[in-house]
Amino acid sequence: MKILAGVLFAASAVLAAPVQADEALAKQHNCLACHGIDKKVVGPAFKDIAKKYKGQAGAEANLIEKVKKGGSGLWGPIPMPPNAAVSDADIKKLVEWILKMG
Repeated sequence: MKILAGVLFAASAVLAAPVQADEALAKQHNCLACHGIDKKVVGPAFKDIAKKYKGQAGAEANLIEKVKKGGSGLWGPIPMPPNAAVSDADIKKLVEWILKMG
């Protein structure tokens, strides 16, 4: 029984690792200063973004562009600043992580 519990614990740690890594990436790039995972802060919650774009063709590319260049008007009057200093690879990982929440 102890072995089975150990195996299940290790498996859950492996499955949770990508989520933790992407949340860490969001913290690293200060995304969580303006966005909550499940609640609005300054900008919309990541889960709300995922719901809005769920099933939309081109959603990933559209969001990558918005994160990189910034924007305003879609979620309210407060603009999101551009994130040109964040690498394209990191932006892609973040957007993929966000879209999986929907």
